[in-house]
Order: sequence, then C-alpha cells, then structure tokens
Amino acid sequence: MKHHSLPRASLHLHFENLRRRATIYHITPEDYARAARRHQRLAARLEVTFGWDGDNLDAALRTAHIVVGVPENRARLRVRAPQLKWIHSTLAGLDRMLPLDWLPRGIALTNNRGVHGHKAEQYMRMAYTLLHTRMPEILRNQRAHVWDPVFSPTIAGRCALIVGLGDLGAAAARAARQLGLTVIGVRRTAKACRHADRVHTFRALDRLLPQADFVVLAVPLTPGTRNLLSRERLNLLKPDCGVINIARAPVMDYAALADKLRSGGLAGAMVDVAEPEPLPPESTLWDVPNLIITPHISCDDFGNYAQLTLDLVFENLARLLQNKPLRNRVSRTRGY
Repeated sequence: MKHHSLPRASLHLHFENLRRRATIYHITPEDYARAARRHQRLAARLEVTFGWDGDNLDAALRTAHIVVGVPENRARLRVRAPQLKWIHSTLAGLDRMLPLDWLPRGIALTNNRGVHGHKAEQYMRMAYTLLHTRMPEILRNQRAHVWDPVFSPTIAGRCALIVGLGDLGAAAARAARQLGLTVIGVRRTAKACRHADRVHTFRALDRLLPQADFVVLAVPLTPGTRNLLSRERLNLLKPDCGVINIARAPVMDYAALADKLRSGGLAGAMVDVAEPEPLPPESTLWDVPNLIITPHISCDDFGNYAQLTLDLVFENLARLLQNKPLRNRVSRTRGY
C-alpha cells in the first residue's frame, strides 16, 4: 500500500478512548508523552489530539491521518475523515467489529497483536500447572473442609494441543515447552512453528483431540471458529484432560463444558473469557465444579499495556512514512 499523499510536515494522530473500558486500555496524554520521549524523531512529525467517548471525534476526524482506538461511530467514515490513512485497534481481537464492511478502501486497519505474548506466557504456565495438579478439585475440597489427598505425576512429557498459533497461541506453546510438554499446534495452514513439535490444519482436529492432556483455545473469533470446540468435540477428550480458553467464549460450547465437568468427564478447565462480559452474578458457570474463571486478565500487562501499544504504533508510523507494509494489518476477509 502506497501513501504518497501523506504530507511531509506534521501528521494528525488522534487517540480515541472509551471510559467504560478498564483504565489499562486508556492512552492518556501522560502515556503518550512517555512514549514520545523514546521516539522523539517520529513524535516531532505528529500533531496529537485525545478524545473520550466520541466527545470531539467528528472535529478530529476532519483532519486526522491516524486514529488509535477504533471509533464506536464508524458510519460514513470516508466522508467524515477525508485524510484518514490508518486506524489502529488497541485490542487484538476484532470480533465485535466484524464484518469490516464499515472500513473504507484505502484505510489500513491494524490490531494490537504482539503486545500480549509475554504476559500470556506467564498465565499459561500457571494454567497448565494448576490444572495438572488438580488445583480446582483441591480448592473445592478446601471450601468443603474435606482433606482428600489428590496426587499428580510430573507434568513433563504430557501433551498440549494448542488451537491457534498467533501471538497468544505461540505464548501458550512457549509456556508448554518450558514445562517439558509435547506441543501439537493446529491452525489454518500447517506452516511450522518453532515452539511446536508438530503443526496440523483444522482438518486434523478431531483426530488430535483424543491425544491431548491439555487443549488450549487461542484462535480469533470468526464465523469459522465459532463453536469450534463443540459438544461433540468435547466428547472426544480424555477424562483426565484439562481445557484452557484464552480466546473468546463462543469458540467453545460452555454449556457442554459445564456438563462434562459436572459429570467428571474432564479433569478441569480454566477460562479467561465469558459471554457476556462481565459474567452475570446469576450465571450457573460460577458454581461449576473444577472450573476456574478469570475475568479476562490473562494477557494484558498492567502498567505496561499503553507503552507496549504506543511502541507498536510508533514502529508502524515509521513504516507508514517509509511506504512499508504495516505490521498487524488486518485482513478484510479473515477478520484478523
């Protein structure tokens, strides 16, 4: 994609924030100033504005070349933003913005892929270990005041089946390797991944599921991945298998997962995502035995998220100015 129409002087960069989102996702003038000191030469090319909940969005769009934070009101974007070249989402998953028919031709959309890997790797080491040691069952016994020794073997040599090998899936694979697990990856193509022992396409999923000691869901939510781990596929798993979801809730049948856990058909599960979020207090998921629910916190680096995001933005700004392809460009057809 060429950008010959970009001005040689200043570019207008607008940050669009939503107050209802957790503060970890906000980019404030103070956050930007810190990053600008690290990228002084690039920052000198920018005129920067900040908006909250669309309060000055239309005025900003009239002159903006770049927007960080996908606006909620995306109607008639080409008319409202005649100079806009690039939108950067501060999220990795864009499922709530699909389909991308609102995105005008000539405007690039990028996401935050790559910002989450280090934290996700730490979470996955914890998740593998908790499930392997049957910690959900041990904690349930503690709450019931039951002393019941639950023993487990060493984790090394077990098999992790990781569905999706993007930023999060690669983090899950690295964590598995660190613990001595065999790693089997599943993704759209069978392209090798240096953190996986073997990689297969989705066509092999039903054959691979019975081999897994852990199944990790790390795929983006698209029409093709919705209900990917269905009731039928959950029934293919070994009774001592553990399931971990760091993707999106609709990629798995949670009602079927609950049934499997209640019946003892799975050793345990750990899910970092729900539908809806926040999970309502009346949801029956809260009380499913041997299920650990974390409130969508697996891969967001508190204290560093804004700076990691801004470093990615500045890296892509340098690419934009040099007419190079942007990192994390989102495919209109795939939706990620």
